[in-house]
Amino acid sequence: MMRAQILFALLLALLVRAAILPASAQQVPLQDKPFAEHKIVLQLSDGDARKQALVLSVANNLLKAYDPDKIAIEVVAFGPGVDLLLSGSERRKQVESLIAQGVRFDICLNTVDTIERETGKRPEFIQSATPVQVGVGQILFLAENGYTVVRP
Repeated sequence: MMRAQILFALLLALLVRAAILPASAQQVPLQDKPFAEHKIVLQLSDGDARKQALVLSVANNLLKAYDPDKIAIEVVAFGPGVDLLLSGSERRKQVESLIAQGVRFDICLNTVDTIERETGKRPEFIQSATPVQVGVGQILFLAENGYTVVRP
C-alpha cells in the first residue's frame, strides 16, 4: 500500500512538472542590458491609434531622458494592441526606429492565433518584433524580474 502511494506521488509530481515546464520555457529571456539602471515594460492592449502613439512617445522620451544603455524598455502588445506590430501598420517606421535604439517590442502569439481563427488568415507582423506566447505572462515575468509596469 505504501509503495502505491509513493508511486502515485511521484507520478503526480511528474505531471505537475510537465505542466509547469512548458509555461516557463515560453518566456523570452530578459534583454541583455547589464548596465540598465531602469527597467520599464509598457503595456499595449488598446487598438486606439492615440494610445499606440502615446506608447511610442513614452518609449522615445525615455530614450531621450536616459542613456539608452542605462534603460531597458520593453513594449508588450496583446489583444487589440497587436495592430501596432502588424506589417501594414502606419507606425511601422517608428517601431523599427525604436527597435534599432534597443527597445524590444513583444507580440502576443495567443492574440495572433485568435485573429487567424476568426479571419481564416494569419496576420503578418513586423519581423523585428519578438513573439511571446502569452503577452500578459511576459508582463508578469518582467515585473517579477524588476521591471516597472506602465500602462500609458
